[in-house]
Amino acid sequence: MDEQYRPQEIEKKAQQFWETNETFSVKEEPGKPKYYCLSMFPYPSGKLHMGHVRNYTIGDVISRYQRMQGKNVLQPMGWDAFGLPAENAAVKNKSAPAKWTYANIEYMKDQLRQLGFGYDWKRELATCSPDYYKWEQWFFTRLYEKGLVYKKMATVNWDPVDQTVLANEQVVDGRGWRSGALVEQKKIPQWFIKITDYAEELLNDLDAMDEWPEQVRTMQRNWIGKSTGVELTFPLDGRDDELRVYTTRPDTLMGVTYMAVAAEHPLAKAAAERNREVGNFVESCRNSKVAEADLATMEKQGIDTGFKAVHPLTQDLIPVYVANFVLMDYGTGALMAVPGHDERDHEFARKYRLPIKQVISSRDHQELDIQEAAFTEKGYLVNSGKYNGLTSEEAFEEIADHLEKSGIGERRVNYRLRDWGVSRQRYWGAPIPMMTLEDGTEMPVPEDQLPVRLPEDVEMDGVKSPIKADPEWARTTYNGQPATLETDTFDTFMESSWYYARFACPDYKEGMLDPAAANYWLPVDQYIGGIEHAILHLLYARFFHKLMRDVGLVESSEPFKRLLCQGMVLAETYFREDANGGKEWISPSDVEVERNDKGQPVSARHKQDGQPVESGGISKMSKSKNNGIDPQAIIDQFGADTVRLFIMFAAPPEQSLEWSDSGVEGAHRFIRRLWRMVHEHVSGGAAPALDLDNLTDAQRDLRRKTHVTIDKVSDDVSRRLTFNTAIAAVMELLNEVSKLEVEAESDRAVVQEALDTAVLLLSPIIPHVCHSLWATLGHNDAVVDANWPEADADAMVRSTIQMVLQVNGKVRAKVDVPANLPKDALEALALDDENVQRFTDGKTVRKVIVVPGKLVNIVAN
Repeated sequence: MDEQYRPQEIEKKAQQFWETNETFSVKEEPGKPKYYCLSMFPYPSGKLHMGHVRNYTIGDVISRYQRMQGKNVLQPMGWDAFGLPAENAAVKNKSAPAKWTYANIEYMKDQLRQLGFGYDWKRELATCSPDYYKWEQWFFTRLYEKGLVYKKMATVNWDPVDQTVLANEQVVDGRGWRSGALVEQKKIPQWFIKITDYAEELLNDLDAMDEWPEQVRTMQRNWIGKSTGVELTFPLDGRDDELRVYTTRPDTLMGVTYMAVAAEHPLAKAAAERNREVGNFVESCRNSKVAEADLATMEKQGIDTGFKAVHPLTQDLIPVYVANFVLMDYGTGALMAVPGHDERDHEFARKYRLPIKQVISSRDHQELDIQEAAFTEKGYLVNSGKYNGLTSEEAFEEIADHLEKSGIGERRVNYRLRDWGVSRQRYWGAPIPMMTLEDGTEMPVPEDQLPVRLPEDVEMDGVKSPIKADPEWARTTYNGQPATLETDTFDTFMESSWYYARFACPDYKEGMLDPAAANYWLPVDQYIGGIEHAILHLLYARFFHKLMRDVGLVESSEPFKRLLCQGMVLAETYFREDANGGKEWISPSDVEVERNDKGQPVSARHKQDGQPVESGGISKMSKSKNNGIDPQAIIDQFGADTVRLFIMFAAPPEQSLEWSDSGVEGAHRFIRRLWRMVHEHVSGGAAPALDLDNLTDAQRDLRRKTHVTIDKVSDDVSRRLTFNTAIAAVMELLNEVSKLEVEAESDRAVVQEALDTAVLLLSPIIPHVCHSLWATLGHNDAVVDANWPEADADAMVRSTIQMVLQVNGKVRAKVDVPANLPKDALEALALDDENVQRFTDGKTVRKVIVVPGKLVNIVAN
């Protein structure tokens, strides 16, 4: 064994061993318990960042642990390869998106290998491969046949200069990112999948998902947004039509003082035709980008249409406004406004000096000033005629009953969730497998013509999708008749919604999934990824899984059994102000920091010019603040195991992790220490077998520490997923090993067991060095194939315990006593203690209190 720890050599040998022996390649073994561990696959942007490293290290540690439990462990890796960034990079680098993507995949794959992640690389997939998206296209055609897919007009961001649809990311301050033109809202045909048909099941199944973070389940419940309310009609004065609205608060119906409709509502269009001011306002709304998320914070604007609605209960006439905070795509495109009891309605009413009426009082009858602020809680009805005095809950039922009996309303369950729009007008995505015949008939592309291939050898001008710019690409035939292919591509959430299932059978050519393989591996036992994916990706994946179940591809109803959302990786930020008052962010690697005794920064200077730089505090690693740490640089300097150990030790996985150069150096020192301890031990030759019947007290104590550590680390890694405390426990064990004075061969036997244990417990976390150390310690099998150690219950029993001796509640002595010493013997021992006698001398002992395993308190006066 080399006395020096040389990570590059050690890691290369371990990785070569795993590759040669196909250690992590697995297949279905029905008689063996399986474990499917999956980390969310990356977008191949060019290089791994520390967020990737943290995510994948957590997954690898769990996978290796489960393997040591004797399970058949699947841990695959692939690439979420479609998307807009590839198009932008292709335009910038004058390259095709495919070429840029494949080059990035190769580089990042090499980085993953260097980090020692135990992936079954035979299952690798890239979503931009026709072999992958063929089955996605096939599945879409099946959903179309089942009536779960439809096409309708939907609003998009339109650049009138470039004549193209823009993603939200391409709209900067209301203008097109390339042309600078004001973006318009334009309606074009879009494809949708009916996720709303599954809203109730998606909501109800959350209750049984007790191994998901409650925060994520709550976020999904809120996104699905089930509400019970009333849909009712407000007739329009002097017109034959009416406004239909939905409200969850019919108890506030008597407080309606105006109506609001979307700019695209038929009534708004009718008003625009007869009033130029209304027309101008409607046009301005049409040319402004509004997402649902913006509604709460945007400035509320509107204009009176001149129309009046008739209140269904009082027959009062109510003004109808066009308002920019009402969206046609949500609900009926119209709402009844109750400014006294809704913050948004209140803000609008104050701006346009509309009446604000109180119809709900607080349950504790406190004084309310609703002219200043809306009261949004439920309470008792006031100013509501015959409904006065009812609770909000009672009024809900009575008013709903009246509306239903009168034929002007009905109870209804609504969902905030909207059908999934999967059309994108970008190029770098899977083509939507639909075609249009000459007579206008739309139909799915037949199975024998799938996949509809995306051409990869293209030139990007950044203006128009190459498949939209080339009419030849879209020309096809159906039964000898000319037809035109759809030139929109799928939303990339489509690919990421079922990749986990394809990993079970990536080379299967007879269908989307091999049912035998899919039903063996699924559901995923442990899924790992950032909280930012809590809603859309996870919700779409759950939806897709239920769709696959309902066409007979899988038997389970949920894709992911257990979910872990890892925290962000944070780092210090530094900057200098430029001439324009902006901030020029400087990489932490270019900054020399002086710290005080507590490790806090006192001053910082640029390494290049020695001049001061300002601290911007701790922030998430990002390109915008230039505070990312290149994993490759750390691997090259310290080795992959150091990176892995620091990442796992610095914080619990669900919490944010603060990057620390000193922490990385500390992790490296610990590995070198472990290496030296093993080297020192094996230099004395092979250790003898343990003789459990003839152990000294010191040897027995070290054995107890060894097995207590096994017990704690097993719980930390399997149940609690607190890897930092598991590592700390092993560090404590090694501290105890170093304290034992090795004088006899029996001492070396106990140390051998402790070192074996430490290597086994650390092997999922720092697998390369443990691969080498396990062999050095005399084992013929590879540590990756070893079983997880089991705690010996007998060894964990203390032979002696420390008892605190008190006199009148004050500690006077601490003594080690046999663990099974009876109460009377403890009393006698305490009273005989020399230091205790000093404080009881001349006093009368009134009582002796024994707390087993902890203390003896002598009461004397």
